[in-house]
Amino acid sequence: MTTIFNYLLEGSIILLLLYAFYIAFLSKLTFFGWNRAYLLGSLGSALVLPLLSFELNQSSVSGLNPEAFTFYLPEFALTPEEGISAKSLLIYTAILLYGTGFLWTAARLATGIIKTFSLIRSSEKFSHNGLTIVVNPKFPPSSFFSYILLPAYQAGNKAQELIILHESEHASKLHTLDLIFVQVSKAIFWFHPLIKAFESSIHEVHEFQADTKVTNVHPKKEYAQLLFNLTVTKKEQQFVNNFNQFQLKKRILMMNANKSGLVHKGRFLLALPLLGLMVFVFACDKTSENSFSENMDIPMTMEFAPPKNDDPIVEILSADEVFDVVEESPEFPGGMEAWNDFLRKNLKYPKQARSMGIEGTVYAVFEIRTDGSVHNIELLRGIGAGCDEEAMRVIAASPKWIPGKQKGRLVNVRMRLPIRFKLG
Repeated sequence: MTTIFNYLLEGSIILLLLYAFYIAFLSKLTFFGWNRAYLLGSLGSALVLPLLSFELNQSSVSGLNPEAFTFYLPEFALTPEEGISAKSLLIYTAILLYGTGFLWTAARLATGIIKTFSLIRSSEKFSHNGLTIVVNPKFPPSSFFSYILLPAYQAGNKAQELIILHESEHASKLHTLDLIFVQVSKAIFWFHPLIKAFESSIHEVHEFQADTKVTNVHPKKEYAQLLFNLTVTKKEQQFVNNFNQFQLKKRILMMNANKSGLVHKGRFLLALPLLGLMVFVFACDKTSENSFSENMDIPMTMEFAPPKNDDPIVEILSADEVFDVVEESPEFPGGMEAWNDFLRKNLKYPKQARSMGIEGTVYAVFEIRTDGSVHNIELLRGIGAGCDEEAMRVIAASPKWIPGKQKGRLVNVRMRLPIRFKLG
């Protein structure tokens, strides 16, 4: 569950940063194709970057070296049996709320597409310069994939010729696919306050592209007057390109704006460091030497004391020496099943951790002496909220182990134990 919220949080931050960059540096440029690619790429980054994972190894001088711990016990997971934490209840409620919003938005998209296709099938169709014009009084002047949608059609009507030219640009540039992608993103980030701003900006860029196509072959004043005369106030499906859907003032100002110089394309390069930073922050997992692999390869090195004068090959084992690698590792009486049973009966999920919704893995290190007793318990990595103390308390209460052996002699051995605290 927390993975879902991490994904949505990271995606939301990416949307915020990339849209802020767009407004600050790109929105007033007349490179409409580039702006379109940037906006769609921003949505794609928000959807994909939180899913990526690259490992970055970090070394640390402080702390214990995990490579010393050859003998490690399997991770033990503790899950409270009774009730759920307040945080878990809140998470379940949030999941339900998010799922409801997602399904509602997705259902509207699916219903709208089906309805539009249904209207197209039942409507009158005309062929015009290689295009398919669909006529239905329910359609505002708009486009949907390769279809030009009109409420009425009069061959030779000059105003309609301008509309058809405008909508044909939408069709040729596959703007409908953009809008469907926007609606899918909107279903995932329906709660984000900027998702509608993204939608509006992409619609806006589409209109600028289509307006440019028309004004390249027709007078701007005549075309602007047509826009005023065909103002549409009815809200239509958001995956069709409505001819007059957006603020006329902004479109007319953009028609008459001076074209941005090529040097301004350099602004798009400024987005690369920002994107690289987001990849580093959201897609790179920083692992340190305190992050342990369950399949750790440790070189089997033997430690020898200086030989006696009369026997240079006799190995001396110090009674106080603690071994990390031995021939026979310590065992809990009854085996690992008995050890897990001991932990299960004695470990308690701390109330503070449960109330705060704290989860995670505690790594502890301890020594098994030659008499089987447990000593020198140390915390290697903790999660707080009482979990660290609880793990160390139970280890200290452990019965005696069967000690480890080296060269047939009992020796002190260092062990490592991960205990995972997990709420239900």
